[in-house]
Amino acid sequence: MRTSKPVALVVGAQGVIGGNLVTQLQSTGDWDVMGVSRRGGDPSERVRHIAVDLLDADDTRSKLAGLDQVTHVFYAAYQDRPTWAELVPPNLAMLTNVVDAIESIAHGLRHISLMQGYKVYGAHLGPFKTPARETDPPHMPPEFNVDQQQFLEQRQIGKAWNWSAIRPAVVGGIALGNPMNLAMLIAVYASICKELNLPLRFPGKPGAYDKLLEMTDAALLARATVWAATEPRCANQTFNINNGDLFRWSELWPRIARYFDLDVAPPLPMSLSAVMADKEPLWKAMRERHRLAPHAYSAVSSWGFGDFVFSWDYDLFADGSKARRYGFHEFVETEAMLLGLFDEMRRLRIIP
Repeated sequence: MRTSKPVALVVGAQGVIGGNLVTQLQSTGDWDVMGVSRRGGDPSERVRHIAVDLLDADDTRSKLAGLDQVTHVFYAAYQDRPTWAELVPPNLAMLTNVVDAIESIAHGLRHISLMQGYKVYGAHLGPFKTPARETDPPHMPPEFNVDQQQFLEQRQIGKAWNWSAIRPAVVGGIALGNPMNLAMLIAVYASICKELNLPLRFPGKPGAYDKLLEMTDAALLARATVWAATEPRCANQTFNINNGDLFRWSELWPRIARYFDLDVAPPLPMSLSAVMADKEPLWKAMRERHRLAPHAYSAVSSWGFGDFVFSWDYDLFADGSKARRYGFHEFVETEAMLLGLFDEMRRLRIIP
């Protein structure tokens, strides 16, 4: 690929975050865009998709061998594992394999953007200091986000390229088969409640219903990520990126119920992984009855992630003012984001 435009390589291009990055980059008309993922993607006039096994260093090097014009790497790939310790080797290896492959051939490389999250602050472990700030000290390892950043910091020394690390809250967006898709989980859960003529009950821990939380809109996150990758002042910096508002489930849950024309009943702690495990036949029947798109039940549900998020019986939010001080001033109202995503899921016939 020979071009005068900057060339973006989006790694993890089929996920909620990566997919929105691809959309944002191509919508400006200012970039040539390539997407990398395990399963590749449908070819288009404006985006080239490459199927790569990032855990295989040889496959990564071979498949990316011709990408010597890449100027910006946007890294948003993720491999899930059962424990925090098991997350480290695959996720560090994938990033290392990408950087090894690209840095050796792309002599015009300017920036590597790393997608992180509030795990950097220990948000997944239990109550942590809020609002979390980029200057907060790290917690006891293992933590793959920290290992990835340390890898980039060491690799960048003496190089012409720089890096940025972006830390969103729970991301709101649409991507099928994504293991961390809260908006779709809520929409499918509510749709099944309606099919069974049940009220919408909050299924999380009792203390989680009234804690302060925040989310990050996937489109907002994409714009912030591109901004940080192209703003010189952001070189070698970390940024919390969030919608800019806080919410409590106790306030938002009834509004979600109203959208789906459901009553609200008192919260009832339950494992979604357990109670939704037998609902695949019901979903197949709903798909036929409501003429939904033929997506598998497993592609539209991520119940384990829901159990994780709804277990947060402590405040979970971060200070997003650093990005504003550096020049990024966009915000999104979380309720409007969720209702808009539900509208889009209906338009796409993902839910009734």
